[in-house]
Amino acid sequence: MNSYSYLVRTIAFWHVMLLLSLLALLPPGQALAAVAYEDPARWESAIQDFEEDDAKAMPPEGAVLFVGSSSIRLWDLEASFPDLVTIKRGFGGCTVADVRHYTERIVLPYRPKTIVFYAGDNDIAGGQDATAVFDVFSDFVKKVRDALPETRILFLSIKPSNARWKLYPEMQKVNQKVQELNKTDKLVELIDVGTPMLGPDGRPRIDLLRKDGLHLNEEGYKLWTGILKPLLKDEKKKGV
Repeated sequence: MNSYSYLVRTIAFWHVMLLLSLLALLPPGQALAAVAYEDPARWESAIQDFEEDDAKAMPPEGAVLFVGSSSIRLWDLEASFPDLVTIKRGFGGCTVADVRHYTERIVLPYRPKTIVFYAGDNDIAGGQDATAVFDVFSDFVKKVRDALPETRILFLSIKPSNARWKLYPEMQKVNQKVQELNKTDKLVELIDVGTPMLGPDGRPRIDLLRKDGLHLNEEGYKLWTGILKPLLKDEKKKGV
């Protein structure tokens, strides 16, 4: 190795060491926030599919909009809420940041009376900390408030799962921050779907999850539906 190459490698090494040292000085969880969100454009095709559906038959205003990640996408809303007018806008493994990015296209046009929101699971798994996730959700709320000041937002708490159990403490921090948001915005409510998913041993109940240990199975959705139904009893009914 010549002297120039040695010098370059030495400088690179100490740059890395300096970065690690600086991250170590941050409060717990803050270092995670340095991880950037992925480009929301990766969902453009899915969003266009929603818009094509809207062009064929625009959903009615005042419905209940379910928006978020795969926990929304895999939910059979017709079977779970047969009497309610619902709109499903769940796309893959999206994050809170993805929903915020596409708010003007998959939330605001429907002018929903209530939004049922589930995301954040993938954010934490992707390296974000609770503060970063909550800040993005707060921005989503502001977008909704500016356009729809009377719309209720029900934030389904980020769920416990076997696949991401080690991340659950950070997920709970997001849930707590959303709960505190209710003090300043009474139309934002945290719906605790997580506590009932824990067994007597304090671990996630395997009878509520698919074999992947992450996604809800039919029993899991029955549980969530039972929690949510009383909160939606005054929503728009089909045929009314």
